[in-house]
Amino acid sequence: MAGFVVNLVLFICATGCAICGFALAVSRRAAYIRLGRTEERARFDRARLREWAAQTFGHRKLLRDRKSGWMHAAIFYGFIVVQLGALDIVLKGLFGVHIPVPAYDWFVLSQEVVVVVIVLAIGYAGYRRYGERLKRLKRGWKPSLVLFFIGGLMLSVLLVSAFERIWRGEPFSLLAPIASSLAAAFQGIVGPVLGKALYYACWWAHLLILLAFLVYVPQSKHFHLITAPVNLALARQSPPGKLRTLDLEDEDAESFGVGAVEQFTRKQLLDLYACVECGRCTNVCPAAGTGKLLSPMHLIVKLRDHLTERGAAITSKTPWIPAFAFAGQSEAPTVFDPEDESVRQRWQGEGVTDIGPTMEWQKHGWGRRSSAANAQRTAGAGTERDGGVRSAGGPGAGVDETDETALIGGVITEEELWACTTCRNCEDQCPVGNEHVDKIIDMRRYLVLTEGRLPVDGQRALQQIERQGNPWGISRADRTGWLDELDGVRVPTVREQPDFDYLLFVGSMGSYDNRTRKVTIAAVRLLARAGVRFAILGNEERSSGDTARRMGNELLFRQCCDDNIALFRRYNVRKIVTACPHTYNTLKNEYPDFGLGAEVVHHTELLAQLLREGRLAPRHPVRERAVFHDSCYLGRYNGAYDPPRAILRAIPGLELAEMERSGADAMCCGAGGGLMWLEERAGKRINAARVEQALAVAPTVIASACPYCLTMMEDGTKLLGAEGRTGAKDVAELLAAAVFGPDGPSDEGG
Repeated sequence: MAGFVVNLVLFICATGCAICGFALAVSRRAAYIRLGRTEERARFDRARLREWAAQTFGHRKLLRDRKSGWMHAAIFYGFIVVQLGALDIVLKGLFGVHIPVPAYDWFVLSQEVVVVVIVLAIGYAGYRRYGERLKRLKRGWKPSLVLFFIGGLMLSVLLVSAFERIWRGEPFSLLAPIASSLAAAFQGIVGPVLGKALYYACWWAHLLILLAFLVYVPQSKHFHLITAPVNLALARQSPPGKLRTLDLEDEDAESFGVGAVEQFTRKQLLDLYACVECGRCTNVCPAAGTGKLLSPMHLIVKLRDHLTERGAAITSKTPWIPAFAFAGQSEAPTVFDPEDESVRQRWQGEGVTDIGPTMEWQKHGWGRRSSAANAQRTAGAGTERDGGVRSAGGPGAGVDETDETALIGGVITEEELWACTTCRNCEDQCPVGNEHVDKIIDMRRYLVLTEGRLPVDGQRALQQIERQGNPWGISRADRTGWLDELDGVRVPTVREQPDFDYLLFVGSMGSYDNRTRKVTIAAVRLLARAGVRFAILGNEERSSGDTARRMGNELLFRQCCDDNIALFRRYNVRKIVTACPHTYNTLKNEYPDFGLGAEVVHHTELLAQLLREGRLAPRHPVRERAVFHDSCYLGRYNGAYDPPRAILRAIPGLELAEMERSGADAMCCGAGGGLMWLEERAGKRINAARVEQALAVAPTVIASACPYCLTMMEDGTKLLGAEGRTGAKDVAELLAAAVFGPDGPSDEGG
């Protein structure tokens, strides 16, 4: 009886302490999240619930990588099932009874099968990390600690069952084959008395491992077990990549954008604690893959560590429970030192291959330690930080009372922010619904609107948009110069023909860029042949403002937006068609916030519709082997993968091939997010890397449906010396060749 009481009291104390520690760790991180700005709550419906279930329990994104997906599913569901076994072990160890389930012996067998499946899964997880050495996975004792936790837990389950059989003298059973085999192996060495002692030793080991894991979870990347389902449930309802609107008329605002981590929204801060550190985002990032400093995973991890430190400083409550065991957990992958070979190897392992003197490490301040790294160095020591204040003892020990580390420059470098192409491949791959791009844009907004800092070439482009309505600064009066290249087709302006079905929004590239003008002309001729009634704004047209908004200049975007919407209303525009996916996305998804009510379509969507209706007849063979490059703003932002391919398949004589990375997995051309106007100075050029992927399938032409992509593909073929054997054309140009033939258009009509 005394033994029962002691065992029960110790169990209650241990479990109570663990639950309190878990609750404290969770509540303090929840308090850090609440430092963020509030925003409109998500609304739930059946469609949203189905999507949440598909992501959380169906592992839809995880299963894109079949190997990792099935491994994770085995551990995820196995761990849920094995908790029933844990409850059974606890009840038997405390009260000598098992859980009341029918066919208990079969339940025991199911537990052993699940244990074996989990052990195999974590063994494979270790192999992927240390055998295959996947670049996207971190290595070291911290990333691998969970494998030891789960492995130890599974081993303790089998040993508890084995020593119980020895203690109680139970015979070999095929319904408990592993435990029975272990018991048989120990039979000649361990008797009933020692078996009982070893049973309770393993029982306590099982319990303590389980409780330690409970306390460890919210203080590690495995916090995603709790935060990821919540994060997925609160995922954006707006179109993918739609940016948050700034209140530029707020007279009380001291700054615009995000210059401190607590200026992010609460949902954005929840993202940080949902990160799994799986590296899938960095693995597909065009910037990281071509030697730029940006790593989406490291960006999230650095922001998370900074939030933890900053939150502890503001709330005066340590995030580590107990502090002596967990203080200094931040891994802070932000210490850049060109002389440190381990740092170089780590970044090279993440896909950053061009790390050398040309990157001017010290000049750009990349040798500074992050705030999280400084916190780790001084945690609990009560000593002075370099250039900081003394760490306070007590609840916030290990964290400075005042954290003066700048978010931009101290935690995240400007080079990282300007390396992002806003392609959203990182977000599309993230299994927990993290949104990287909007955080980067919010920090760009702070740099541009509050501090007035942006790259010189970007500043020049924005000034030209403000002055002349286009990034080159060419006169507004020349916007319709492309009309001189048309023969036999009348293109009216909205003033000349008020009764039109579609407004053709030509855009700056389609109006001024010599190469893209050919696309505009091909699209115009096709629309005219199909009898579509369309008109243009002519010299009244302005930039859509996409470049300005993605580069952080919300004020300039708003000016462009207001000017264009005023024109649309003046001329009663009901439908808009454009050949630029960036303009298409901005008009379709972001202009409605400011009053646009018109329907917006991309030129490939309209041309595909005209083909289906039989209003265009591609009769002339086009002898090309084409590979299609997906535009990020047409595909990942708007889900339009099929229309361009439908057009290409309708062209006689044309053979359509696919790159290894295509569709939702397509790699960016490198021009998005305003980078069309910035010079790449680090690593390999993104468009060259993308063209290499295209050339791998030996095409004669690289087809695209975006003026930026077309420019990047043409430049890439020139960089690689392939322009003689591979060209680059817009889908509309290829369709025009099939409709009008090699001799060009005739009798288009008007």
